[in-house]
Amino acid sequence: MLSRLLGKKPDHPMADMKSAHALLDELPKHDPIKSLMELTDWMESVADNSEFKLEHQFAVVRMLDEAAYTHARKLSREYFAAQELPKFQENRLWLVLGGWYRNAFNAYSVVFNRYCEGEKGGASIRGAMPLLVARTVRAMTASLKFSCVHYGPVDSNIWACLGRLYNHAERQQYLDSPVSLYVALPRSTSVKLEIAHLLGWYGCGVSSLSPLVMHLTERIIDQYIDTVDMRPQPDEHSLFGFDLNSPSLPRRVNIDATVHPYMRFVSMEGMQAKLETLLKVLQKNIVPDDLILGGDYEAELVREAAEYLLKYLVSLPQRRSLRREIQIKTKIVSGFSRTLECTDVGLNFNANNIAEWQLENISSSGFYTVLPQHGNESVRIGHLLGIQPGGVKHWGVAVIRRLMRDDENHLHVGAEILSNQISGVALRQSGGGGAGFEEGQMALWLHPRFGEESSGRVCLLVNSYVPNCSLLTEMNGKKFLLIPHALKQKHLDCDLVEFRTIEQDENEE
Repeated sequence: MLSRLLGKKPDHPMADMKSAHALLDELPKHDPIKSLMELTDWMESVADNSEFKLEHQFAVVRMLDEAAYTHARKLSREYFAAQELPKFQENRLWLVLGGWYRNAFNAYSVVFNRYCEGEKGGASIRGAMPLLVARTVRAMTASLKFSCVHYGPVDSNIWACLGRLYNHAERQQYLDSPVSLYVALPRSTSVKLEIAHLLGWYGCGVSSLSPLVMHLTERIIDQYIDTVDMRPQPDEHSLFGFDLNSPSLPRRVNIDATVHPYMRFVSMEGMQAKLETLLKVLQKNIVPDDLILGGDYEAELVREAAEYLLKYLVSLPQRRSLRREIQIKTKIVSGFSRTLECTDVGLNFNANNIAEWQLENISSSGFYTVLPQHGNESVRIGHLLGIQPGGVKHWGVAVIRRLMRDDENHLHVGAEILSNQISGVALRQSGGGGAGFEEGQMALWLHPRFGEESSGRVCLLVNSYVPNCSLLTEMNGKKFLLIPHALKQKHLDCDLVEFRTIEQDENEE
């Protein structure tokens, strides 16, 4: 404090820009992980140093952020690669990238708070406030994203900080001021667009997505960010509400709810047409060249993300059946092969590998449970489960739809029940046109639930579905012809396919 009163420079390696530039020149340019780790340490130390003059602290934070941009982008591209990474590499990248964005967000927040508190030097950075706040929100979004890909708890301070940033930008009338965030990112943005991007992406149910689809939905929303808007009054197109007076995560809008002056509403009206146009191109197995996704992805995967967003925009997610608050012990096996072993197909079955989950509530279409910290690291969105509730003779099948970790690292799991009863069946192709299908392949036959029409739903090994290949099978002494109708869902290790089923006479083939 004394050095600040006397006007002396603090004793810090980045106390002047010349030494700061020299330190950045020494970074290992061909080792992005090491460079980003060093930049993270520098960013943390600069944010924690209260001896810096405000304008100098902001200048150094900006310089560190710009130096890290290329490294962070390269590592993010590696982390969100379409091919699954080895667990060690995935965890290492997650720690490095998450640590960088968390410290960048904190450093910009420190500068913003010092400015709002009226510290000396604030006048010199007043003109840069749109850039400062926009970068703060961009770092906040990335930090939140890396929490979400591990389904970790979200710090409630994020929403409080977002409310303060929006309030300040609105009062000082720079919400819509155009900003160029980085030299390598020429497209302009604004504080309002950055905040709408965060709220629009997070509000679309990220806890129900795999990490890769989380990334793709965030990138697609950013691509069409000019179609997202925030306004003080709701209309028929308003999707999410955000309370500036009591900030919390974005909530789906109830148009009949009472509106108060501190509410702001996110509209994504124009994005529907953009997504519909994009899907037409993706259905031709083409990913548009101008779609910036931060990596190279197959059209099918991008289509999954775009279809999810479109569905979320046009229809309100609703629970199909009432959940009963009842605790019930349920046997669980993980994956297609282990579930198949639970059926009556005569495969070797190791009963010692059966887990037991205590369900918190259950309905005809799904269940919810909380799992302990250890022993469930492999649980993922899209994970197929064989399930047998206590007192039930037969096995059913479910798929994990939602994950979230709480502050104690307990894993909250929501699963959709696909069928309460399954059978194992052997498939063989009928006639020609089935190139690529393996004769005698085992599959799961999903029996219809109570009150549900027979749908001929079958779980096949992943990538085994051939659209023009009719199949034959036998079950309970009867023969069936299975005519492919649609690929309904793709899971981690199997595909759910709907067939039109025709029972055959003994002499029919």
